[in-house]
Amino acid sequence: METRHASPRTGRMNAPDMARLRVGFILARRFTLCAFANFVDVLRLAADEGDRSRPILCNWSVLSDTMDPVTSSCGVPVQPKERLGDPSRFDYIVVVGGLMDEMPSLGPVMTKFLHDADARGVALIGVCSGAFLLQQAGLMEGYRCCVSWFHNADFLAQFDGLEPVTDQIFVVDRDRLTCSGGASSAHLAAWLVDKHVGRAAASKSLRIMIIDDAYAAEKPQPGVTLDFRTRDPIVLRALLVMQQHLDTPPTVAEIARRAGLSKRRLERHFRAELDLSPQAAFLEIRLSQAHHLVTHTDKSVLQVAMDCGFCDSSHLSRAFRKRFGLTPLALRRGEALDA
Repeated sequence: METRHASPRTGRMNAPDMARLRVGFILARRFTLCAFANFVDVLRLAADEGDRSRPILCNWSVLSDTMDPVTSSCGVPVQPKERLGDPSRFDYIVVVGGLMDEMPSLGPVMTKFLHDADARGVALIGVCSGAFLLQQAGLMEGYRCCVSWFHNADFLAQFDGLEPVTDQIFVVDRDRLTCSGGASSAHLAAWLVDKHVGRAAASKSLRIMIIDDAYAAEKPQPGVTLDFRTRDPIVLRALLVMQQHLDTPPTVAEIARRAGLSKRRLERHFRAELDLSPQAAFLEIRLSQAHHLVTHTDKSVLQVAMDCGFCDSSHLSRAFRKRFGLTPLALRRGEALDA
């Protein structure tokens, strides 16, 4: 007698030859190829023995309403495999976002498909800026949402009153899963494989991809999160310039020029919004990154200093102690604040 198995998430009955994990992908125009490839390769490697790539334990398909190739942000096109059809044939629909300036909304056909998927109990996943597209489609209300620290300001500018999660690599909130992109998409995919196929399959995928360990959702993003609360577009643009040039800090005049402003106007906006000078805000960002590197990496204090735009380890240590009450080495050793 043949045995039929229930899907671990939906309870639907699967035939013996069907996968335990079924994933459909929607690729935004100018999507991020790295985030897509990391996610789908974890599924591919978990789906079969060795590296044979047969979709046995997992299957996946790129979906489209037009079947036209979708060009990634690096210029490599991907050909969809199936039309949208019935979303309930999948356990998850993954929306892979792309370049913020070149990523239109999904359009009415794709949006309707996602709403149909939601109505039929199919979980939705936003990868990279895919979280923006789910939010635009009205499918993230009441859910926590993970966004890359790099796009935190963009999210705040687009979605008034919402606070994204920018201090961990992915977020699982019931039937909404979001991740910051890049390597985090491999870890989110491994979490799904662990849940539906098994831990051994998830570990195997990551090992073949030369990723040592599966990270939990709470793993901090390897970047700078902005603790400054402002929606002023001038200040946000300047803060983004600062984040992009931590190792070689430009002058305030140069930051103003790159943001298309005068130095005096930039300083006025920072004072009005943050009650800080641009110099003080930039130092806070650099010290926050230094704190992250000291506590989450094995880099030497000298290398941390270089990465964060300080002259040397002594320069960093003085500023670090003034800000956090102890030196980088003391923090790393777990020492208490000196009396």
